[in-house]
Amino acid sequence: MKLSSKDLLGIKELTKDEIILILNTASGFKDVLKRDIKKVPALRGKTAVNLFFEPSTRTRTSFELAEKRLSLDVLNLSVTTSSVVKGESLIDTALNVQALGSDFMVIRHSSSGAPHLISRHINASVINGGDGINEHPTQALLDAFTIKEKTGRIEGLKVAIVGDILHSRVAKSNIYLLTKFGAEVRLIGPPTLVPRELEKLGVRVFHDMDSGLDGVNVVMVLRIQMERQGRGFFPSTLEYSKNWGLTSERFFKADMDAIVMHPGPMNRGLEVASDVADGPRSVILEQVTNGLAVRMAVMYLLAGERE
Repeated sequence: MKLSSKDLLGIKELTKDEIILILNTASGFKDVLKRDIKKVPALRGKTAVNLFFEPSTRTRTSFELAEKRLSLDVLNLSVTTSSVVKGESLIDTALNVQALGSDFMVIRHSSSGAPHLISRHINASVINGGDGINEHPTQALLDAFTIKEKTGRIEGLKVAIVGDILHSRVAKSNIYLLTKFGAEVRLIGPPTLVPRELEKLGVRVFHDMDSGLDGVNVVMVLRIQMERQGRGFFPSTLEYSKNWGLTSERFFKADMDAIVMHPGPMNRGLEVASDVADGPRSVILEQVTNGLAVRMAVMYLLAGERE
């Protein structure tokens, strides 16, 4: 089986079988990462360009390392020093990068749909590294990989996603993936950040932490995205922490074997207490490690589709 597209633009476009294929392939690459020599020649001679129009540490670094582990030639394009600041269009930037011989282009952009637009104009494989408030597909894939690795399944699990759902591309991709696999997804947060209309995505909405966390198997905490919000979504950070921060006391409401996740970066003490984030049931750092294997799998499979 192969992927049906040369690009990875979102979870919404993937079938359940394609997601399973990516996760199974990632499992093999995770074994590779445990070796003394972690590099494989799978994509030697090919080139990847990381084109990030927004700040990023984890995603950009993870993609770059995954590319190098696959023996790709890697170019990180700094937008602030590129011709974009001179007025060059997004499509012209992508076409010029492709003219240099790129086979993969990883795009992060503040505008929803930017990777989709680029993919229609270039032959290289486009991977969505996060577009606006739309999707972040590789984050959802690594989250699913981590959940399956720790619990043995996704189907039938109760997963709580807590925080700024309205502005979160991570939440959107996870909702699409988890519901495809038959998990019960609960969204928890203030009414301004978790509107009831999101229930049309097949999820349950809670505005009270205690009732939302009751008996869940996975708690996925999200960052409060101040840079996307403007003001007025909640009275203060103190008020938010008091009502929707994940403390050890609140965590007791979840299943006794529940795990805690966070896509990063964390605002400790606001979204999640340090004793929870660093506790024995936290898999936050494992998410980072698994992201490397998942992104290797995505590029490997997309290369097979192109060929």
